[in-house]
Amino acid sequence: MRLLYSLLWWVGLPLVLMRLWWRGRREPGYRRHIGERLGFYKDAAPAPGNQLIWLHAVSVGETRAAEPLIAALLDVYPDRSLLMTHMTPTGRATGRELYGHYGDRFHQVYLPYDTGWMVKRFLKHFAPRLCILMETEVWPNLIAQCNVRHVPVALVNARLSARSLARAGRFGGLLQKAAQGIACIAAQTEADAQRLRQAGANSVEVTGNIKFDVSPTPAMLDAGAAMHGRFGKRPVLLCASTREGEETMILDALVQTETPLGEALLVIVPRHPQRFDDVAREIEARGLAYRRRSSLGYEVPPEVRVVLGDSMGEMFAYYVAADLAFIGGSLAPLGGQNLIEACAVGTPVLIGPHTFNFSAVSEDAITDGAAIRVDSAAAMLQQAAALLTDGDARKAMGMRAREYALQHRGATARTVWLLAPLLG
Repeated sequence: MRLLYSLLWWVGLPLVLMRLWWRGRREPGYRRHIGERLGFYKDAAPAPGNQLIWLHAVSVGETRAAEPLIAALLDVYPDRSLLMTHMTPTGRATGRELYGHYGDRFHQVYLPYDTGWMVKRFLKHFAPRLCILMETEVWPNLIAQCNVRHVPVALVNARLSARSLARAGRFGGLLQKAAQGIACIAAQTEADAQRLRQAGANSVEVTGNIKFDVSPTPAMLDAGAAMHGRFGKRPVLLCASTREGEETMILDALVQTETPLGEALLVIVPRHPQRFDDVAREIEARGLAYRRRSSLGYEVPPEVRVVLGDSMGEMFAYYVAADLAFIGGSLAPLGGQNLIEACAVGTPVLIGPHTFNFSAVSEDAITDGAAIRVDSAAAMLQQAAALLTDGDARKAMGMRAREYALQHRGATARTVWLLAPLLG
């Protein structure tokens, strides 16, 4: 099965590279460092000795989620350096922004495509002491080559939905063999752990979700307060990390419903930066007065109904500035996004019907009164209007959101303890 998998990679590689170049039309970062994706790293110097910890975070979400773990590892192991690999330019940019202050102890490259030859070149060049994969990143050839070179592999903050488990079953023993090659797995929940064991994993422990340990910096809190001042005295509904098609639903509901938000300001922050201009055109097509975050003046004029969040790395600031947050990826059947950051700053949350990628976190937040589920964009705006006009209910919900985030902290320390035997 792995031989067939590798053959499919080689057959499909020209199409993969063409798609990379095509995506580079809108996001030029995809056309940079292409050699790294093929296993060539002549300009990337390895860390001295055999002290390199390698952590793979595919994109922005995983890169941000890894923040408390990276800080803890570099603190506990001061003689080690960290290599972070990515698959997207936005993930790489986020990593540079978050961890660049570590200087020579922090390195970044793209992960090569999952062929044995390319992964072998990567491992030979960097000679990492440990491979840490985030959340769902299980690559058969990568794990096999690490096993051959005696590089232990850990899967941390691991999650596996029932849908993904069923999908894995279609690949016969390929993913089961890969799962068996992982030295230890730190699962988010007991349900995740059970599904991972069903998928073939052996050493699985429940450590919790390290995203609960992510905290906003003082600078980000200040940025959020300043943003709130620019928004003025109007209540603010933030639609965070929206995905393709969701902005259409939200904007249509906004213009079709009789004053659903009253005087409230709607702030939309698309998850992917290459879609900023598309969303701007969606807003303009409906005749709504709007401003971009990148061109905000001292204060948003009262006639402006929508602010387009066209900036990166400010999500905590948006949550601080908002009175209420809807978490995207959940109106369309895309699995949802992380709601923990909003709860961490005490911002109450609304989510749509599709949260299968974050099912445990979503259900726990609803049970604890930190979040409310809605079934459509119109229902979301109606629920938002009710909360934005009821300050006491909104404040109580925000307090429950903060308590929910606090009571689930501690996964980072448990994960570092689990990794200690692999680091020596």
